[in-house]
Amino acid sequence: MEKVNLIEGSVQETMLGPLWARAKFSKLYPEILDDQKAYEIIEKLEYDFSKVQEYLGEWRGIGLLVRAKNFDDALKKYIERFPNATIVNIGAGLDTTFFRVDNGKIRWYDLDLSDAIEFRRQYIPETNRCKYISKSALDYSWFDEIDFSHDEGIFLIAGGFIYYFQEKEISAFFNALAGNYPDGELIFDCISNLAIKVAHKRAKKAGVETPFWHIGIGNPIKKIAEWSEKIIVIDWYTMFSRTELNPKWNKKTVKMVKIAERFKTAKIVHVKFF
Repeated sequence: MEKVNLIEGSVQETMLGPLWARAKFSKLYPEILDDQKAYEIIEKLEYDFSKVQEYLGEWRGIGLLVRAKNFDDALKKYIERFPNATIVNIGAGLDTTFFRVDNGKIRWYDLDLSDAIEFRRQYIPETNRCKYISKSALDYSWFDEIDFSHDEGIFLIAGGFIYYFQEKEISAFFNALAGNYPDGELIFDCISNLAIKVAHKRAKKAGVETPFWHIGIGNPIKKIAEWSEKIIVIDWYTMFSRTELNPKWNKKTVKMVKIAERFKTAKIVHVKFF
């Protein structure tokens, strides 16, 4: 076991939450997602995850599992079409998607801020086909570090990313991606304005005054069209719409999932650049 000492609220601590959720709930519900790598890492850590568990709870933890499953499904289909594709994981954190979808041929880049990448290196080594880039996603110089071929395909994933930025920043970012990766594809998750309002109200009660989420998306097709004529939505759906409710989940989880689906508070959006 490796003892982990982190500053409360630090970037590194927030990175452990999704990793813990995938490890815990993929062990319980492997039919949704089987994340052996996440479980392997968590098992090596001597760390008190009680606060993480208390904050996430079952329904948020399963939500992270389902988001990963939705991304995996899209990635696997893309890799079937483009077995030598280049994949860019934007805001990678301690994400372990590579290990679930790797076909032995793809080239992978994990992109995140320097402190996040430094922490990632401690638990997930870089390899010849899985390389790290220590930069902000909005520092477009990282484009120059991606080795890819248009003919072999390029696919980008951005989980838990866009709603932390202002809309003008993401609009400019998406346009930059479209200009640099024509025919490339991107999958990301987004939340509604209602979800942002509820989250900020909850945070304020906990003493957090500064808003941390900014972009709410209702109709993805309409919103993307406002941002660029070079991007088209090829698929979008609510977070849990392609995952069956499990009778083993607790009542609160089932209730929250039904509410989220009814009000479309969380969505997966898959776009293509032209």
